[in-house]
Amino acid sequence: MSFDRIDRQILSLLQADGRMTNVDLADQVGLTAPPCLRRVRALEEAGAIRGYHADLDASRLGFPITVFAMVSLRSQAEHDLAAFEHHIADIPEIRECHMLNGEIDFILKIVAADLKSFQEILTTHLTPAPNVASVKTSLTIRTAKALSGIPVVVD
Repeated sequence: MSFDRIDRQILSLLQADGRMTNVDLADQVGLTAPPCLRRVRALEEAGAIRGYHADLDASRLGFPITVFAMVSLRSQAEHDLAAFEHHIADIPEIRECHMLNGEIDFILKIVAADLKSFQEILTTHLTPAPNVASVKTSLTIRTAKALSGIPVVVD
């Protein structure tokens, strides 16, 4: 699907404020409400908009610890990669999982209530997982930038 200037404006505005009303959105992109809503629905159906969510403050909600874990597997066969992804899918503290090329197979973003909770995740879920060769972790000291979404270029 190709996106024109108005589609990109809609995407940019909704990415910045997913709670924006359709009337406000239409006003900002220069449309009336019905065609604007049709465009939003088309962007959703095309998969350009995957969903809407609230951006929660992890620390205020009891998860002040963020750790990045670099996981190396013994085998990179597709069924072993998929098995690892399936294994970590149901661990709620693992918020992101990215497969990488190079020495590290996966990088995980993990949140925890405290270091003891993180250690439990590490020792009960990650290091004993099938096919895991090593797990290296780095505790986040502070976050200087954390933007969700992507840069949307509007002509």
